[in-house]
Order: sequence, then C-alpha cells, then structure tokens
Amino acid sequence: MTPASEYLLDLATDVAKPYTAIPDLCAAMVTGSAAKGLSDQYSDIDMTMYYQDAVPSDETLDAIRAEMGVHERKWTLGSHESGWFAEAFDLHGIEVQIGHTTVAGWEKTIADTLAGDDLTSPAQKAMEGTLNSIALYGAEMMDKWKSQIADYPAELGEKMVRHHLQFFPVWGLQHHFESRDSTLWYHKILVESCEHIVATLAGLNRLYFTTFQFKRQRYFIDQMTIKPDKLAERMDALFGTEITTAAEQLEQLVGETIALVEQEMPQIDTTAAKRRLGWRQPAWGMPTLDVQFL
Repeated sequence: MTPASEYLLDLATDVAKPYTAIPDLCAAMVTGSAAKGLSDQYSDIDMTMYYQDAVPSDETLDAIRAEMGVHERKWTLGSHESGWFAEAFDLHGIEVQIGHTTVAGWEKTIADTLAGDDLTSPAQKAMEGTLNSIALYGAEMMDKWKSQIADYPAELGEKMVRHHLQFFPVWGLQHHFESRDSTLWYHKILVESCEHIVATLAGLNRLYFTTFQFKRQRYFIDQMTIKPDKLAERMDALFGTEITTAAEQLEQLVGETIALVEQEMPQIDTTAAKRRLGWRQPAWGMPTLDVQFL
C-alpha cells in the first residue's frame, strides 16, 4: 500500500460519511488505484454509492458537497431518471469521482455482464473494480456482489475469446505501410491488435477486461497464468521498433496467443485466425507491353 493510497483511503472514508445519513443508502465502496494500493500523487478517488430505491436528488447531493466546502462539480454523467448518475468534484486538490446507482440497476448490470450481453462494455471495468474494492458501508452486501462477480462464467470467457480472436495481418503489409505515410493507421492497428491479444487472454484467464481507460497494464497482465512469455514487455517494445521488426514480433505474439487458445479452449475453431500467419503480400511486376504502331 503506497502512502498516497493510504491518504486517499482515509479521505474517501471521510467523504463517504455524510452519504451514510441518507436512509436509502445500502452500500458504498472505494475502488481504483486507492483500493489496489497503487496510487501516486496524481491519482484520483473513485467511489460508488448504492441506493435501494432511487438516486438522491441534486438538492441532497449539493447539500452533502456543501458540507465538505465544495460548491461546484467538475463534470456529470448519466441521469437521475435512469437510475445511474456520476459526478466529480475537487477536494483538497484531489478529484473525487462518485457514481450513484440503484441496487436493482447495479444487479442488472452484473447479470448482463456475466451473461456476455455486451463484450465491449465498460461494465467489465466495473466488475474488475468491484472485485478489488474496499467497502466503506454495507460490507455484507458488497461481499455478496464480490462473490457473484468472482464466479466468472466459463461461457463468458469463451465468448470473449471468440469475439476478440481477430487480427489484421499487418505483418503481411510491411512494405505497404513503409511507402504510404500511414503512421496513424499503422499505430492504430498495433493498438487494436494488442487489445485483442489482451482481451483474448483475459477470456482464457477468466479476467474482466475492457479497452475503456485501460491502465495498469502490467498489473493486469501479471494476474494472468495463461499468456505468452514476457507479454507486457514484448507489447511495449512494438511501439518503439521499426515497422518490419515490429510487425514480425506482433505476428509471433498472435501465433502464440492462438496456440494458447487451441490448448485451453480446443472447442474454438482457430482456422480463420491462423489463415494469414506467415502471409506476405507479394509485389506485382510491371508487364512488358509489346505495342505496335501501324
């Protein structure tokens, strides 16, 4: 636990206290880097409040912030009517982000995520965050949700692998990228390919993953037991290496990832994913024209 994490946890505990006076509040948690013990002096505080029937009115939330000496929000998301609302404000120079949601809304999000209804949803980040959270209020309810989320369904893992087992064969188009001033497109493909690798491996390892604000990459990859050797280091190296070498290194990573899928989930057909491993686009030659003028 870093000193910054300890400080933020103490501050989060103080921030949560006035919300516990709301009769409808069922649970409160702090998540993110503070809960994981990884915060530094640039970190913010991520919190969520859960209510039985409805998200509190603006008047109630304004009054709580006023107690803290805060009178302005930095931003808001969602709406009270939808049952989900988030706000952010600065306190002692630290951004405090608080999500407000109903118990019913949150439990539906859990059910939908575990069912794999939306494999690209940021809700997977919320699942991962909840597993690593620290309860500030309603620990029994938080423990129930953690237990439910920790039981990662095998079907969800398989859906993740099937969805993300797709890779653009940049290794076969090396000279294409070198001669076409395609820096942005090339790096976009590198990013998307790495995201698909991590997501595929997340499915194999039954870890919740979303590309939304994906941070603490090495921390996440270190949780994997099924992965190519030195995965984090090799992915990082792709972005500082010239195109030809990087493309071939990416091809190797993709090949190793596919091999792991075949080993761990033999029921998945990897034919399409493997089809372009080793493929290179050949250059075509200029034909010799035999033109006769009459």
